[in-house]
Amino acid sequence: MYVIIMGCGRVGARLARLLSDAGHEVLVLDVNSHAFWRLGSDFKGRTMVGNGIDQDVLRRAGIERADAFAAVTQGDNRNIMAAQMAKYLFHVPRVVTRIYDPIRQDTYSALGLHAISPTVLGAEALLQALLAESVAEE
Repeated sequence: MYVIIMGCGRVGARLARLLSDAGHEVLVLDVNSHAFWRLGSDFKGRTMVGNGIDQDVLRRAGIERADAFAAVTQGDNRNIMAAQMAKYLFHVPRVVTRIYDPIRQDTYSALGLHAISPTVLGAEALLQALLAESVAEE
């Protein structure tokens, strides 16, 4: 599977390594070339400097043959814009976007996008851990 990941922060770099280590072809796209150090020197995928909301950049990244696209930058607005472009303009079969603001998650879902909010997931995991501790102590 050919996957383009927009954003090489902690999540993007980890996702890229997991996919690459599993044998997938991965291209990581970021506006800052210094972010690629997170991938490590043994990263088997490719990197490209560019803005994922630029159609020409996406074409150079090979989006027209991509099987999947993940938008995981720090900006909700950039993520949603890039995800919409990948899904509706380039018809990428699998598109996932990270959003920090849980209030926006319903809006993005209504747009037909798979949006994952680490804020929601983190709060749920913390709640479960707290409740599990409370039950264990009783």
